[in-house]
Amino acid sequence: MKRLLCLILPLLLAACDDAVWNDPYPATDAGKSILYTAFSGRPKHFDPVQAYSQNEFAVIEQIYYPPLQYHFFKRPYELIPQAAQEMPLVTYLDAQLHRLPDEVAASQVAYTTYEIHLRDGLKYQPHPALALNEAGQPRYLGLDASDLTGIRKLTDFAATGTRAVTAEDYAYQIKRLAHPDLHSPIFGVMADYIVGMKEYAETLKAARKRQPEGWLDLNAYPLSGVEVIDARTYRIKVRGKYPQFAYWLAMPFFAPMPWEAERFYAQPGMRERNLSLDWWPIGSGPYYLSENDPNQRMVLTKNPNFSGELYPTEGEDEDLAAGLLADAGKPLPLVDKVVFTLEKETIPYWNKFLQGWYDSSGIGSDSFDQAVQVSVGGETNVSETMRKQGITLSTSVATSTSYMGFNWLDPVVGGSCADATKLSSTGARGGQPCNPERARKLRLAIAIAVDFEEFISIFANGRGIAAQSPIPPGIFGYLEDEAGINHYVYDWVNGAPRRKSIAEAKRLLAEAGYPGGLDKKTHKPLVIHLDSTSNGVGDKARLDWLRKQFAEIQVQLVVRSTDYNRFQDKVRRGDTQMFYYGWNADYPDPENFLFLLHGPQGKVKFAGENASNYKNPHYDALFDQMKNMDNDDERQRIINQMLEILRHDSPWLFGFHPKEYSLHHAWLYNSKPNNMASNGLKYLRIDAAQRERQRRSWNQPVRWPLWLGGLLTLLGGFWLWRKLHDRARRA
Repeated sequence: MKRLLCLILPLLLAACDDAVWNDPYPATDAGKSILYTAFSGRPKHFDPVQAYSQNEFAVIEQIYYPPLQYHFFKRPYELIPQAAQEMPLVTYLDAQLHRLPDEVAASQVAYTTYEIHLRDGLKYQPHPALALNEAGQPRYLGLDASDLTGIRKLTDFAATGTRAVTAEDYAYQIKRLAHPDLHSPIFGVMADYIVGMKEYAETLKAARKRQPEGWLDLNAYPLSGVEVIDARTYRIKVRGKYPQFAYWLAMPFFAPMPWEAERFYAQPGMRERNLSLDWWPIGSGPYYLSENDPNQRMVLTKNPNFSGELYPTEGEDEDLAAGLLADAGKPLPLVDKVVFTLEKETIPYWNKFLQGWYDSSGIGSDSFDQAVQVSVGGETNVSETMRKQGITLSTSVATSTSYMGFNWLDPVVGGSCADATKLSSTGARGGQPCNPERARKLRLAIAIAVDFEEFISIFANGRGIAAQSPIPPGIFGYLEDEAGINHYVYDWVNGAPRRKSIAEAKRLLAEAGYPGGLDKKTHKPLVIHLDSTSNGVGDKARLDWLRKQFAEIQVQLVVRSTDYNRFQDKVRRGDTQMFYYGWNADYPDPENFLFLLHGPQGKVKFAGENASNYKNPHYDALFDQMKNMDNDDERQRIINQMLEILRHDSPWLFGFHPKEYSLHHAWLYNSKPNNMASNGLKYLRIDAAQRERQRRSWNQPVRWPLWLGGLLTLLGGFWLWRKLHDRARRA
């Protein structure tokens, strides 16, 4: 009986303990300034020359420190200095390198130079690549595989070091864009602009051919378009007038890279142990990657060598009212550590957020009704349950667009008869000869019939706005209200856009030669083919809905679903009629959206990003005029002309701009959506004491089953003891 009590007593005592039993984090982290978030898939690249995915930027933008950044609060998005002391000094030059006036026309500019002066005090994170021995020489140089025995991560090296960031480091990173081993996704764009970049790539290829293995020292090969003036100043020369280049200077592609890091990681045995820039980055930003287990969790720790950046002191009027400027002037970052935990499924992530184990969360379709309520007037807010927990909602329209494109080379829906004739041998559909005006009316009829407002309501929980052009809100060129509507598809009624009627769509369809959905010549039903990568269970409902939209005008839609790689091949070959696509902004400029319909960017002929292969000489001429202009009234006037052409020609069903929703616990401060940058973790602040109280309140264990179980066990034990005792006495 005594033994039984010894077994039961700890259980009963545990039931009296006030601790949270389901806490997934170490007890030593309780009450600390740590931000908890999640990631859904393993990032592939942490090397800033190769990383280009959102899940990669979510980590590396906290680590690397480009010269510029976006103001955290201001909208429209505004570039401000980050590592730079001030905004770059921009100088325009003619072909003879003579300086031109600042207000010069783009056509007269042969070259533009960007002179960048770095602020003082920039230092790298602690890193073994920068560790020195007593003689002042690199401590971990000349290693071989045997020297790495027992080394699996950076913390296994006994020593670390740091040094000041220099202009040479920024120049070195730009050179890495042309490295033959790295395949940077922006090399093609930069080679067209940065002077000498194409030739530099050929130089490095030849050098790599002479030296097939080991560290390729880029210091030995100068790049003509990048000049180091002094330790804190460098200059970049680009061809022509290219104002959008400043946006690239806010991306990790242009962050500094110490050449010692490349030399360190190039030593034998390093890559086999995942010791590389792709796994262990080295930066001068507010955080460094202290733990990297992409199958479980990643940890960012405050860079002890980071200083000099302060919380913004100005923003928009609503930011002040929302308390977002309460930390104005405080040194950044405000959180000491960021823990990313792998969550492959949305339901566990959502449940853990409600328990307080994550500080913020997106909203999946399954949990939307639980989290959000929509008023009769269309306003969204958190549900009563969320409000009681102190959870708040942030919304923003993404700088992206989802659209359905027509293949301009197709003889039925396309607009270029010359190119369509060449394509017809590949299996073009339709019995009527190519007629641009007939095809235009067909496209407009389909544009009216496919009700994207209904799509947003049914499949996106209202999270989006129907697009009137390729340009989303927040980007220069986007116009509000009646001035910005697509009047070929919408009417302006009672202060709001209203989609034209199905009767109007049928009228256009008949004028296109398909009355009642029948081809006037062949008397066969009109069949439109849509290529898609939709193969999942949830996609069937969307495709069924889309078929019904076409059926409204008696047009048959045939969906050809395939895997992503096969879909990409078909788009590259022009073997599509309609397709579903999307685009996320690289930078907040209308050029980054309008180039998607620029003729010289055609996918089939030029391997560009114009997947529709749309071509209109007037539009192309206006694009060339607009693309390098400053944002002023004249640029807006030209954009208006371009949008009128697109709306008239209708090469896309403009689709919708997604609306992003995020939830935040009451202990998380300074959160504001920023769709152009992922470096916002440094601004966030956590009230750790409040979080501990709330977690404890929400995760109290249900103890009565333990008490009941313990009591039943005691009674059962007592009964068994009496039975054994009686049997022993009778014996």
